[in-house]
Amino acid sequence: MKVCSVEKLTDYKHLNLVSVAYKDRNGEDKSWIYASRGAADRPDAVVIVPFHKQANRLVMIREFRVPLGGYQYGFPAGLVDPGETVAQAGERELFEETGLGVDRILRQSPPIFSSSGMTDESISLLYVECGGEPGSEHNEASEQIEVLMVSQADARALIDRQDLLFDVKTWIVADRFAATGQVL
Repeated sequence: MKVCSVEKLTDYKHLNLVSVAYKDRNGEDKSWIYASRGAADRPDAVVIVPFHKQANRLVMIREFRVPLGGYQYGFPAGLVDPGETVAQAGERELFEETGLGVDRILRQSPPIFSSSGMTDESISLLYVECGGEPGSEHNEASEQIEVLMVSQADARALIDRQDLLFDVKTWIVADRFAATGQVL
């Protein structure tokens, strides 16, 4: 496999289409189009896995997602701004989307990819202990978010439902939490 050329097809701020010409393992010419965030030196985004220690609850969100035309269960997340660390972006996004503050960072993943057949977007998972009272007053106008304080039993009930839409990372973490009561 060999990439022969890369052409940016669109010019938007946060997401673009890219066309790649490549040769497959038999030397045949092929092409691929994918979505790109464009950040090569850092994760494009952060997904925060918050555990509210005082309440002994996993914090999840139910958010309207335009591409799905409905509500998805997920974790607070957002783009890492230029000059910002993953931890800084995580603290900012957690507060903006849930009103909660980071008390302690437990673990940060390296850049990981969730849909590499469609996009080169990388994210970093940021596991945190958080505190405060949840709220949505800091949401942007383009966000419609409900903050959920999820017990171990709640997590089991949610992931067992076939009619809900889940972000893949959230479903995996919620499944672990439902089985063990732990996020890590």
